[in-house]
Amino acid sequence: MLPGRRAAAAPAFLVWVPAMASDRSFPSHRPEAPAAEARPHGFTVHGRALSDDYAWLKAENWRDVLKDPAALPADIRAYLEAENAYAEAVLGEVADLRRTLVSEMRGRIKEDESGVPEPDGPFAYYTRHREGGQHPLVCRRPRSLLVLTGGAAETVAEDGRETGETILLDGDREGEGLPFFELAAAVHSDDHGRIAWSADTKGSELYTIRVRDLATGEDLDDRVEATSGEAVWAADGASFYYVGVDANHRPARVLHHRLGTPQEDDALIYEEADSGFFVHIGTTQSQTYLTITASDHETSEVRLIDRAEPGAAPILVEPRTPLLIYSVEHWGRHLFILTNADGAEDFKISTTELATPGRVHWRDLIPHRAGVMIRHQHVIGGHLVRLEIENARPRIIVRDMQGEEHAVAFAEEAYSLGLQPGHEFETAVIRFTYSSMTTPAETYDYDCVTRARQLRKRQAVPSGHDPAAYVTRRVFATAPDGESVPISLLHRRDLALDGTAPLLLYGYGSYGTLMPAAFRTNLLSLVDRGFVYAIAHIRGGTEKGWRWYLDGKREKKRNTFTDFVACARALAAEGYTAEGRIVAHGGSAGGMLMGAVANLAPELFAGIVADVPFVDVLNTMLDGDLPLTPPEWPEWGNPGESEAAFETILSYSPYDNVSAKAYPAILALAGLTDPRVTYWEPAKWVARLRATMTGGGPVLLRTNMEAGHGGAAGRFDRLEEVGLIYAFALLAVGRA
Repeated sequence: MLPGRRAAAAPAFLVWVPAMASDRSFPSHRPEAPAAEARPHGFTVHGRALSDDYAWLKAENWRDVLKDPAALPADIRAYLEAENAYAEAVLGEVADLRRTLVSEMRGRIKEDESGVPEPDGPFAYYTRHREGGQHPLVCRRPRSLLVLTGGAAETVAEDGRETGETILLDGDREGEGLPFFELAAAVHSDDHGRIAWSADTKGSELYTIRVRDLATGEDLDDRVEATSGEAVWAADGASFYYVGVDANHRPARVLHHRLGTPQEDDALIYEEADSGFFVHIGTTQSQTYLTITASDHETSEVRLIDRAEPGAAPILVEPRTPLLIYSVEHWGRHLFILTNADGAEDFKISTTELATPGRVHWRDLIPHRAGVMIRHQHVIGGHLVRLEIENARPRIIVRDMQGEEHAVAFAEEAYSLGLQPGHEFETAVIRFTYSSMTTPAETYDYDCVTRARQLRKRQAVPSGHDPAAYVTRRVFATAPDGESVPISLLHRRDLALDGTAPLLLYGYGSYGTLMPAAFRTNLLSLVDRGFVYAIAHIRGGTEKGWRWYLDGKREKKRNTFTDFVACARALAAEGYTAEGRIVAHGGSAGGMLMGAVANLAPELFAGIVADVPFVDVLNTMLDGDLPLTPPEWPEWGNPGESEAAFETILSYSPYDNVSAKAYPAILALAGLTDPRVTYWEPAKWVARLRATMTGGGPVLLRTNMEAGHGGAAGRFDRLEEVGLIYAFALLAVGRA
């Protein structure tokens, strides 16, 4: 991870030309693909006999592999390395294109990028990068040095080189020489004397927490291992809370660590007995309370601890009730509760006295409105701010404590919006970020009293970007059952929409996750080569409210897949592309979507990119020892316990539904130390595809042998992976 030089600036845009006969596609004469050995493994579930010839690719010592990749058995390593070599051989002819793509994408990154400082008492905290650096620097400067410069509102010497900056943590130095390094958190104590920081050096999401003395710049002897990476200081700065993971990698326990004592002496504050629940910690915006949240995908439970009373017993807000979801904020003597209680499918905000936190005392403040989903609440000194979404369009609503409300307006047709909590509570200023698929990200401070918004930062694109050269649109597809599915589109303004353009269609559709129509500089490398880029806001997300999520989970999961197929067909029918000119892309649960649509409608796609794909759904959901399986049962169903859930999952699980037919070109990406989607899922899927399909392809598997779910951690190393994906997409449609 040595620092590199700035890439040569790429032009603001490329003028594309239609693909010619000389343009490259996948060669018909390719090196011979690896063939995984079939080792028959039979088992029976609910009286149904099943067979899995590639079960051996799951290492019996998988827990050890997460901690140390060198523990991978030799036969499995040999197979994965053979697959990597094959993928490189097939894509070797576009090595120059990959380098060009990476250079372009790097040219759009402001290498010495700095975040907008967040004030907190006498200091302002921020992260930045040095030119050529892979990892962030955590910094602060005296608050007195924050000076606004009119409408552009950049901070003084944004590059951080002015007198007064202190680099609290240097990510490049900490990660030097390591094959993987990810900085997860850096949290300062209330007295500004220390930071608790956590990092992962394997990609397995097992984080070590260290404590740095900011007066000396040195780490204390304290070292807390096997955590989720979260840390919350007690108010006195002499101790902190963290979440420990259990033997199956689940965040299950909240512990209290006093500085200068060994980890084995840490006090257990809370332990989750249900293996289907994960534990997370945070603070209320007031910073008064530590929050302990135990939850799965459809039920939550919150406890509070006064940070001024370290080691105190947690106060339970409301005992868990199946299907009840809630989160808590604090203001004075009151709690504000964002919840789906009492049939509030798209959520409402209730209040109660701090002394009587239970549900029986909750009183509605912001009532439920069907189809208008409240995604977040943000409580500051005199205002309640909420981020809500209706028909895939987000908005911010500001309400003062006397009940007067107003909206913060935005003009574009499709855009992304986010609230940033900040460190301070007694303020009238909130910070939000705004972007669209054509508009680079903008960070604003908004005064809830004067209603003035001040631009603090606009994302720079060093190689140039003209928003007027592009078009972003919101269109709709009709699903087989008549539902209207939103699609966000980006293309060049001068693109002929005559059906000849290739199109990259991205989808996710699980866990209620919303896919934002945000600005992404990397996409310009495809769009400037004549691609249309589209996001399918399919069921399983919450773009159209909580119902949109419920209609894409468990027994209704097939809607996610048919929505995506409907979007592909609609875009072809409208002339944005043509069937067979589409490259589909999705990751994790979106990778399951990729496997499902490959089985459902392979003729629609020229290529499919399945990034860390959750494709072995049935086998994974039958294995309760895997890190994510019990918490995932509410999302997919428990096939071991329920025959109906078994039959549903079996009907769509991509690995189990591979059949003898032609498949499009497929690129599957995996991470060896991935605890979320284990490496063997894509490996088994690729092996079965190769053994079963009757034509098409190629089918490629590339496993990052030094990373996990998120791939490479360094910001420039990640570009290598994106360059690989984009080169594959260009090859798939003959534009390489």
